[in-house]
Amino acid sequence: MPPKQKLIQILISTGFLIAAYFIVRADPSLKEWQKLLIYLIPYFSAGFDVLKEALEAVVHGEALNEDFLMTVSTIGALLIGFVPGGSSMYPEAVFVMLFFQVGEFFEGVAEGNSSRAISHLLDIRPDTANVERDGKVTTVSPEEVAVGEIIVVKPGEKVPMDGTIIEGSTSLDTVALTGESTPRSVTVGDQILSGCVNQSGVVRVRVGKAFGESTASKILELVEHSSDAKSKSEKFITKFARVYTPVVVLAAVVLSFVPPAIIGAVTGVGFTAVFADWLLRALTFLIVSCPCALVVSVPLAFFGGIGAASKNGILVKGSAFMDSLSKADTVVFDKTGTLTKGVFEVTSLHPDCINAKELLHLAAHVERYSTHPIAASIKAAFGDENDGCVVESAEEVAGQGVKAIVNGRTVCVGNTKLMDSVGAKYRTCDDPGTVLHVAVDGNYVGHIHISDVEKPDSKQAVSDLKACGVRKTVMLTGDRESEAKRVAKDLGLDEYSAELLPADKVSKVESLLSEKPADGTLVFAGDGINDAPVLARADVGIAMGAIGSDAAIEAADVVLMDDKPSKIAKVINISKHTLSIAKQNIVIAITIKLAILILAALGLAPMWLAVFGDTGVLIICIANSARTLRYKNEK
Repeated sequence: MPPKQKLIQILISTGFLIAAYFIVRADPSLKEWQKLLIYLIPYFSAGFDVLKEALEAVVHGEALNEDFLMTVSTIGALLIGFVPGGSSMYPEAVFVMLFFQVGEFFEGVAEGNSSRAISHLLDIRPDTANVERDGKVTTVSPEEVAVGEIIVVKPGEKVPMDGTIIEGSTSLDTVALTGESTPRSVTVGDQILSGCVNQSGVVRVRVGKAFGESTASKILELVEHSSDAKSKSEKFITKFARVYTPVVVLAAVVLSFVPPAIIGAVTGVGFTAVFADWLLRALTFLIVSCPCALVVSVPLAFFGGIGAASKNGILVKGSAFMDSLSKADTVVFDKTGTLTKGVFEVTSLHPDCINAKELLHLAAHVERYSTHPIAASIKAAFGDENDGCVVESAEEVAGQGVKAIVNGRTVCVGNTKLMDSVGAKYRTCDDPGTVLHVAVDGNYVGHIHISDVEKPDSKQAVSDLKACGVRKTVMLTGDRESEAKRVAKDLGLDEYSAELLPADKVSKVESLLSEKPADGTLVFAGDGINDAPVLARADVGIAMGAIGSDAAIEAADVVLMDDKPSKIAKVINISKHTLSIAKQNIVIAITIKLAILILAALGLAPMWLAVFGDTGVLIICIANSARTLRYKNEK
């Protein structure tokens, strides 16, 4: 029942209870059965849905649930006045049912708030797309747009499909995907992901993926199925409830019959003289025994933790992985695309007999027509090539480099083999990365150093992991030893292994798994299709979602939507925060319930205290679980 309807039910039932109380009090001549009939009106008003659920549970063979326990306890309280030596408890029975419904109301509100928070966060999949067909722009459902078609995204609209911008430039609000509030500027040639909000210019986009395979659809699918993989804590609570509930029901039956039989026989007063008192204790015992505080609040804590991670642009595919992340002992990184940008950049210029600007200028013109990533990095570093220079006879020398005539001079750009072939006496360079030597008319004029650049937050990521308790950080890469050594040293990694094939990475992870403590987990972060086997083999696989391959994202347990390695430490901290709250709920619920159970067995717990032990504890645990959603604000 929705919280609003539940609240109306509570208010109406409260009015009936007050009316019944004054009617019974106004007429002392009423018989017990007449009083019972009057109080049955507020009782059924307050608990008709609970009674219905209890009956359905009995029919389906699942009688020992909270509705059944509450039904048996309150009916017992209504009838105890007809037991010899017992006194009527009609108002108390109705009040217990009302208090239980108040707890159900707060549970519904808390779960609704959590669901709305995540639903609002993930309200990223648009209902329409503007597609160009036959020279016209038509608004259709995104499912109807085929790969390769052109869509138009206007300012203020959500991007409906993943694709590549072919016309226009704009700024994108990516907060729903990455958790980052800073807009991202994009232009022709850039990838654009569904779920982003177009903030400024009109862009035309060539669709690269079907709607069902788009980033927004994948995110929603991941979150919708995030509860499929239960954590160890949730599994413990499920098993605990299956054992705990039958035990306390049996204890209540024993409590209601065995002590009065023994006391009646020993004192000579008889069984019936003390039965009513012990039956009341047993009914109170039943009310407080309900395990709903644990069954509801622990999964709610994990649900909130997954929501908090989503707010930060981190998709966790199930609460089991939150559990594993909280015990992270070893974090293993792929290098290219994970710790580094995965693109080449000019990192240094070493001119010889000409200045640095002229060295870069010559190399950029020679590489003008090449599509190689290294050539692209040189052109990007130089900037505008339209400076009037004449480039002729560009020729690629296989395995060596490129030759071209620039303004009448023969310029060669390539490796040492190319320099040897033209007789240029080059200088060696020991810097890690790729070195391009440049010669003009057979004379050496310098070299350019190019390397894959580390991501801005990679060093902070390693530092943060150490701070949150990770014992070992390792990098595995297929790159050269010198480059791997440089990156590992710059970032402060504990270990690295270079020149690895995909199968070698799996073997290395197997070795690291055997070395870690039994209670620790190994986390692997990667982005490429060759990382998929390792992602699947690790205890927890983390994929870089924005640039990662589909295979890597599919094999991973966690996806970072903005590719920032620093988010790994953040999700570990969120998982620890979530586990801490789940454990708090377990301790709070079990401690309070055990205390009241003992008091009930001793006859020292009134029925209202038993209701607090059930519904009150439930409300406390739900409120505590809600803190997981507010992790971003607390931290």
